Amino acid sequence: MKRICVFCGASVGRSPRFAEVARELGRELARRRIELVYGGGNIGLMGAVADGTLEAGGRVIGVIPRALLERELAHAGAQEMIVTATMHERKARMAELADAFVALPGGFGTLDELCEVLTWAQLGIHSKPIALLDVEGYWKPLVALFDASVSGGFVSAANRRLLLEAGDVPELFARLESAPFARGNAGLTTGDL
Repeated sequence: MKRICVFCGASVGRSPRFAEVARELGRELARRRIELVYGGGNIGLMGAVADGTLEAGGRVIGVIPRALLERELAHAGAQEMIVTATMHERKARMAELADAFVALPGGFGTLDELCEVLTWAQLGIHSKPIALLDVEGYWKPLVALFDASVSGGFVSAANRRLLLEAGDVPELFARLESAPFARGNAGLTTGDL
C-alpha cells in the first residue's frame, strides 16, 4: 500500500479520543511511508489526521471541491491539494488515488464516502481493502445495521465481509495487511443490486 484514503469528520466530535486516534493514524501512515489521501481540510478529524501525518514527516494529498475550499479551510501544509468541481468528482478522485480506505468517526459525509466505496467493491469496480477504525465504539450501530442487512437478505455474507473492523491503529494495519487485494465482486448476486 502506497496511499490510504481516510474518510473522517470535519468536526472533532465530543470525545477527545477521536482526534488523538486520528493523529496517531497520521503518524503511523508517515512511519510506514504510506501517503495520506483525504478531504483536504485543516479542521476537525480531517485536520488532525493530516497534522499527525505531517508532524511525522509524511506526505499528504488533499482532495477538496471548490465550493468547500473556503468553508473547510484547505490545509496549507498538504504537499498536494487537488481542487475538484463537485463532490462526486472528489470521491472518484480519492478512490482513484488510494490503495485502501479507512473510516474514522464522522457524519453524513463520512458515511456517504464509506458506503460508496463499499458499493463499488460489492459491484467489483475496485478490489481495495476498506476498514472502519472504531474509536470508542462509534461505529457499533452502523456495524449492527450492516449485520441486520445480511440477516434481512439485502446484503450477502460475502459482501458484508468486504468491511474490515479494527478498534485501534495497530489492529487496523494488521487487518489491512492481511486483506486480500483481488477480491473481485465477493459473491455479488442480483439480490445485492
